[in-house]
Amino acid sequence: MSSPSAHIGVTGLAVMGRNLARNFARNGYTVALHNRTVSRTRDLVRDFSHEGSFVAAETAEEFVAALERPRRLVIMVKAGAPTDAVIDEFAELLEPGDVIIDGGNAHYADTRRREKALRERDLYFVGTGISGGEEGALNGPSIMPGGSAEAYDSLRPLLESIAAKAEDGTPCTTHVGPDGAGHFVKMVHNGIEYADMQLIGEAYHLLRDVCGYSPARIAETFREWNTGRLDSYLIEITAEVLAHHDAATGSPFVDVVADQAEQKGTGRWTVQTALDLGVPVSGIAEAVFARSLSGHADLRSASAHLPGPAVEPLGPGEAERFAEQVEQALYASKITSYAQGWNMIRSGSDEYGWDIDPGAVAAIWRAGCIIRAAFLDRIRAAFAARPDLPTLLADDHFSKEIGEAQGDWRSVVAEAAGRGIPVPGFSAALASYDALRSERLPASLTQAQRDFFGAHTYRRTDREGSFHTLWGGDRSEVSAD
Repeated sequence: MSSPSAHIGVTGLAVMGRNLARNFARNGYTVALHNRTVSRTRDLVRDFSHEGSFVAAETAEEFVAALERPRRLVIMVKAGAPTDAVIDEFAELLEPGDVIIDGGNAHYADTRRREKALRERDLYFVGTGISGGEEGALNGPSIMPGGSAEAYDSLRPLLESIAAKAEDGTPCTTHVGPDGAGHFVKMVHNGIEYADMQLIGEAYHLLRDVCGYSPARIAETFREWNTGRLDSYLIEITAEVLAHHDAATGSPFVDVVADQAEQKGTGRWTVQTALDLGVPVSGIAEAVFARSLSGHADLRSASAHLPGPAVEPLGPGEAERFAEQVEQALYASKITSYAQGWNMIRSGSDEYGWDIDPGAVAAIWRAGCIIRAAFLDRIRAAFAARPDLPTLLADDHFSKEIGEAQGDWRSVVAEAAGRGIPVPGFSAALASYDALRSERLPASLTQAQRDFFGAHTYRRTDREGSFHTLWGGDRSEVSAD
């Protein structure tokens, strides 16, 4: 092979890896290619060499030899053990200062472990969240790199050139923070995505069963919503899906798709991590459990006989008004769920000392990623105005909007409950909102019960310190400090 000529390399040429490699080439970079199945490498060069410059490598040694120093190689393989195997293989061939970029959906804890191990070998490791699917990988994704600032400086020109661009022209990438910060933020992004999709699904369910709208009519409703404050990629594609008819049957496409939603695990990771951090993310959790429930065909079949209310759809005038209320409920629930996601990002940042800029996260999600939405720019502005903002719900503008929506929000949840229509996302978001604004919660009773059966102590409202009541005797109080 001739002297090194590739600016960057990509190993793992399934759909995401292939499209990412093409994106680099389209932006003027020479890209080294490697895949365990060599035919994929050859096919990519054959089919897309007109888009830019590629260097095909059949072995790991050839792949590394093709890269200019410092070497920068992107790993796009399955998370877990396969990623570790590829890292181990290439780390033996690299030299101090070279950079390994993991662009897969890795668990942030694995990324922290890998970054530390490679740092001890004087290699840089950049765990990088990439959102936007195969289209984003090709035409511009949102990119969330973690790792050292030095490694990001080496990658910045390349990542900024291939990233999606916001309306103001800003590349949708930034140095998120050290070690696992990038993959942590990508995990939370996916958790928010779960919640967002669940809420949209519930809105569809209500419009269909309460308003009596057809999928085509609901598609028009979503298109109208997409011209306002709900403007987003997910609302846009929802309209497209609902307007589509199945070629084989002529039926609405949504009616021929089995109502069993699958998941790859990042939503579960978000909920599990939130539990470890002690962060309430009820909207995300309900979305994860809703997908899980949908897939339990045996439980659903065994429960199909359970009684429920029989209620007719609303009349035309009432249906139109209810649809407006659903829009309000959807918006308020979405903001509440997004707020939970940002609360989790802040907690993770504090726990691991990442110093993540919440406004910068909103900025890089404005284009390219799955949850891109018009109101993300307002989220960015909210954190820019108040870097110490404790929650999005404390922002004056969002607080005012949710306050104006809450009456309709409550009516929608009540109507759904009366009709036996499950809306766990709407309900969880509303319950979270009400819990946060409550002056006093029944947690006082819970803590008193814990002290009764387990001597877990409690704090008082009238003085400092921890206390325990001697419940078995005269019930006197003793200090636990």
